[in-house]
Amino acid sequence: MKHKLSITVGEDTLSQIRDVLRSKAFRNKSHFFEVAATKLIKERKGVQ
Repeated sequence: MKHKLSITVGEDTLSQIRDVLRSKAFRNKSHFFEVAATKLIKERKGVQ
């Protein structure tokens, strides 16, 4: 089950995210943040 979140990011960060999304590497912002969060969690746990 997915849950809706609301986040705040700086203008520079949002601009960079939009650039990445234009490259079609991610389906949408939700997909981008889900992949990014999963990667960060794995890195913090020491899993690659």
